[in-house]
Amino acid sequence: MTAPGRRSSTFTRLLRHGFTDASAAERLLDGPELAPLRDDPVLLEALGATADPDLALRGLVRLLEAQQEPAARRELLDTLISAKPLRDRLLGVLGASAALGDHLARHPRDWQVLVTYEPQDLHPGVAEFERRLAEAADPVALRVAYRRCLLSIAARDVCGTIDVADTAAELADLATATLRAALRIAGAAAPEDARLCRLAVIGMGKCGGHELNYVSDVDVIFVAEAAEGADEGKALRAATRLASHLMRICSETTVEGSIWAVDANLRPEGRNGPLVRTLSSHLAYYQRWAKTWEFQALLKARPVAGDAELGEQYLAAVSPLVWQAAERENFVSDVQRMRQRVVDNLPAAEAERELKLGRGGLRDVEFAVQLLQLVHGRSDPSLRSGSTLDALKALAAGGYVGREDAARLDEAYRFLRSMEHRIQLHRLRRTHLVPEDEADLRRLGRSLGLRTDPVAELHREWRRHATAVRRLHEKLFYRPLLDAVAQLAPGEARLSPEAARERLVALGYADPAAALRHLEALASGVTRKAAIQRTLLPVLLGWFADSADPDAGLLNFRKVSDALGKTPWYLRLLRDEGAAAENLARVLSAGRLAPDLLMRAPEAVALLGDGDGAGPGGGLEPRSRAHLEQEIMAAVGRAADAEQAVTVARGVRRRELFRTAAADIVGSYGTGSQPAEADQGALVDRVGAAVSDLTAATLAGTLRAVVRDHWGDTLPTRFAIIGMGRFGGHELGYGSDADVIFVHEPRDGVGEREAAEAANKVVAEMRRLLRLPSLDPPLIIDADLRPEGRSGPLVRTLKSYAAYYRRWSLAWESHALLRAEPVAGDEELGRRFVELIDPLRYRPHGLDEDAVREIRRLKARMESERLPRGADPRLHAKLGPGGLSDVEWTVQLLQLQHAAREPGLRTTRTRRALAAARDAGLIGAEDAAVLDEAWVLATRVRNAVMLVRGRAGDTFPTDSRELAAVGRYLGYGPGRVGDMLDAYRRTTRRARAVMERLFYGG
Repeated sequence: MTAPGRRSSTFTRLLRHGFTDASAAERLLDGPELAPLRDDPVLLEALGATADPDLALRGLVRLLEAQQEPAARRELLDTLISAKPLRDRLLGVLGASAALGDHLARHPRDWQVLVTYEPQDLHPGVAEFERRLAEAADPVALRVAYRRCLLSIAARDVCGTIDVADTAAELADLATATLRAALRIAGAAAPEDARLCRLAVIGMGKCGGHELNYVSDVDVIFVAEAAEGADEGKALRAATRLASHLMRICSETTVEGSIWAVDANLRPEGRNGPLVRTLSSHLAYYQRWAKTWEFQALLKARPVAGDAELGEQYLAAVSPLVWQAAERENFVSDVQRMRQRVVDNLPAAEAERELKLGRGGLRDVEFAVQLLQLVHGRSDPSLRSGSTLDALKALAAGGYVGREDAARLDEAYRFLRSMEHRIQLHRLRRTHLVPEDEADLRRLGRSLGLRTDPVAELHREWRRHATAVRRLHEKLFYRPLLDAVAQLAPGEARLSPEAARERLVALGYADPAAALRHLEALASGVTRKAAIQRTLLPVLLGWFADSADPDAGLLNFRKVSDALGKTPWYLRLLRDEGAAAENLARVLSAGRLAPDLLMRAPEAVALLGDGDGAGPGGGLEPRSRAHLEQEIMAAVGRAADAEQAVTVARGVRRRELFRTAAADIVGSYGTGSQPAEADQGALVDRVGAAVSDLTAATLAGTLRAVVRDHWGDTLPTRFAIIGMGRFGGHELGYGSDADVIFVHEPRDGVGEREAAEAANKVVAEMRRLLRLPSLDPPLIIDADLRPEGRSGPLVRTLKSYAAYYRRWSLAWESHALLRAEPVAGDEELGRRFVELIDPLRYRPHGLDEDAVREIRRLKARMESERLPRGADPRLHAKLGPGGLSDVEWTVQLLQLQHAAREPGLRTTRTRRALAAARDAGLIGAEDAAVLDEAWVLATRVRNAVMLVRGRAGDTFPTDSRELAAVGRYLGYGPGRVGDMLDAYRRTTRRARAVMERLFYGG
């Protein structure tokens, strides 16, 4: 016994070195077994460096007790004192694995295997393990020899001499050597069976992939052939007996425990199929009956034991089938569903602790990597590795996975595998559950090098890596591009010039020679950029071909790629980010407007990714007017002068027009069948609102820039811009003018003349700035709906408007005011203007007969005078029968007659007013539906013309390719232009009939 003072000092030191039961440790240190080491200061440090110092100390005492001969005990003690490498390895194992501590206590001389592994001899292979297992003549001896080999692997593992990948590879090599030894023992027990057949053992799963766990089922498949001159039936029966015996040798439990279970359930037909088949039988099954998951499993197949030549023949025969699996129908979705089924079947109580099968676990990495391998490995042999980490490295090198994503997955996979290894190593039990016991968690954390607060650090690191895995699994495993690549015909996943030319012609490219030049420019060379392009282009070609002008799509893609060639995120976005690649293909081949906008702001391609993507504002969701105004006002505030401010505002407008056009195209691009009417209406409303909000924000920014340049912070007069027509109705199209009127009111102390001069100068300067030369779609301010039209003053005071409307207002002006809404400038003045005009447009007593006749006369005159000469009235979307004008005038007549009594009609928006009239019983539901359908269709035609031609138009194009592109936008596939025109005429004819009955009283 030691003195109390010494005990106190030792007790404190033990706690400081990581012992949790310092009293018990103190007793053990004072015991006779450790007497020679009692005063060795290095011992406590070495014990404190282990995962569990208490466990290591108990294991060391047991090992010393097991040394029956004093000389043997002295040898061990001397070695512990003099040989630090051995001391670290031995104590490291004892502190990490109770099971290996038990083995050493039963086999006390086995510690000596840890002496021989110095740095120059760190990586034994199959041959070395075979040599060490060679003397095992029976199952018990094989188990002992196996544990002895396992001891040496574990020692280097826990001491950090080898990393987790090396550990897994050595465990697989040890399993290979063990299977060979087991087959040797089985053959020795039945030499006649061994003479009758050739038997090959194929390693599968983690054994086949050189990434085995400490304790795992070893998956195998057996293939056999009759030996020369032997009967096939007898040979198969003999091979089956040998295979069964091999499985028992490895799986059965003896006094030395078991090695591991040999699992042959990955064979054809699983447990219901014969254990052993001939090579031809295997091939027949895989060619006819195999399911997708079976080819995924074969990705890791590797001959490991038995007849080496037969094993290689098997591998050569099945490998082509593995790399054709992605061509199976629904291949990608099958693999995705299989992974989801595994997650769904996890017990709820264990799901959060599952390292292997749970969300963010090892399987998420493995399935994502394997799916990418199977899809892209058809044409890229560099991806054909059975090792997850090697395959991940190859995927990154080939550009199929981003370098950062691959590095993050590699780091997470190594950490999770290390956790799994250390959990299994403790008791040498097959488990993938993170323990719940505090002591187990502490040991696990310390074994991974987490020492400050092992449990808390372990949970934090585990969750960090699991979260990263889950995010990247979702990104890679459900990548839309995968399914598209998988659907390519054999040989198309990589483009050769000959195959590319044939495919271009078949896909309908008008100029395959030019298209080939684009492909060569994009995909030639050995750069990473070219590698990613070679992955993208075969799929993009098909998407371009699904448009009216595939040549334009490919040309535009080359232009965008050239413009963004040195931008690191561009190709990564197309490869990884949701449906970005398909969205870009649709946008670039749908006409001129969106590509022209994109060419002037190529960085806007980032908008085509996911909603939280890298683009300004993220994704294709339109931004609110408040958000747009905030951005434009901030940019105007930073600009040096008004012209620069308007240039910046135009840049925002350009980007947001592209966002709106891209969303419209992506939402409209069907698969050859017309979109549902509700979808069409939603698209129209979305475009109208987005363009109107953008126009309002641009005008607000221009107004601010003009005022700042000429008056500083405050204009001498309050000033408001009132939107009219489609602008006020939130229904602007891509090519619409901005119909407005201007109102002002002098500030206190400012004379009317000075105020009027300031207001007119504002208007003149705004119009000048917005007319400055630009390649962007023009923003034209049209003030012709003001009182007295073009003859009247551009700007009036609120008092002047009141006087005019009181004395001179005509029915047409009340009609025009139905869609008046403040859009920019002084909000209070805008509100008061609305209060002024409400009694005019929502007349308390409706319209008298004279007013109705005047409105009808104006409509008839507009039809006869404004329709362009030579235009087919039946196909004119604005002024033709059943077009926009017919629907809008019908709805607006109902508003003028009934809005005073029906609040729902007090809206500037056509579709809302039509719905309100229907709900109020002023128009039948069927008539309302006919008018709504015609209005939506005519609006979409006008939007389509602008998208396709890049300039506004109210009639269908005459050019056949442009007409086909309009049809594609409207949901009509190739060869269905006639159907589109017939449907348009039919829809507008019905609307005209309703209009004549309701508007003209016919």
